[in-house]
Amino acid sequence: NVIPHLESLGRCLAPDLMNSGASDNISGGGCRYRDHIPYLDAWFEAVGATQDAFFVLHDWGAALGFNRVARFPGQVVGLAYMESMVRPRLWTDMPEDRVAQFKTLRGEAGLQMVMEDNFFVETMLFDRGVVRDLSEAEKAVYRAPTEDPQKRRQTHQWACEIPFEGEPQDNYEIVKRYSDYLRASENLPKLFINCEYGHALAGAARDFCHQEEITIPTRHYGQEDCPGEIGRAVAAFIQKVRE
Repeated sequence: NVIPHLESLGRCLAPDLMNSGASDNISGGGCRYRDHIPYLDAWFEAVGATQDAFFVLHDWGAALGFNRVARFPGQVVGLAYMESMVRPRLWTDMPEDRVAQFKTLRGEAGLQMVMEDNFFVETMLFDRGVVRDLSEAEKAVYRAPTEDPQKRRQTHQWACEIPFEGEPQDNYEIVKRYSDYLRASENLPKLFINCEYGHALAGAARDFCHQEEITIPTRHYGQEDCPGEIGRAVAAFIQKVRE
């Protein structure tokens, strides 16, 4: 619902990450963050999206997109992003009760919640991630890929991939590298789409230079609550970047 606002500005491409959507299931359903990078790199080459690209990013797609921008800065002319991992995390970023819950999610109990209850779709998305109530038809689209429990495993893996207090070290190094780059990238225009009721990353995101900001009345998944606002803001920003 965001793409229709951008179609007149160029070619719009939206890949499904491995083990998600219509993409293939590999590595038993639990790819690490670093495992996704070469697949996404190959996709960019295959579709010819290696120059004059503008990225619209969210969540783990943003962590992958930010990393790509930092490695190939000459290929990207600007980016817009919503709730995303803008720097390595600290446990003190969260209230104490949420720290305990999140640590549980990253363990065996969390894996059981994912495999048996599809926790990240049914609870984190449907119950806690949007303001409005999604229709049953909309929910069916999200549920379809995770009818295979092995694809649910990827949602649990993502929770384990977030670098807290420097661990996992390889992820910490990647996120630190792209975060440092984005804070200093004076020639890369950025649009930060702040989610008013989201995960409170706004302060860290505001460290990035050459950036504009809007706020939308949504939780984590702003695309479901405010696709029109996002689409129109991104379209206007792209046109401004091109001036």
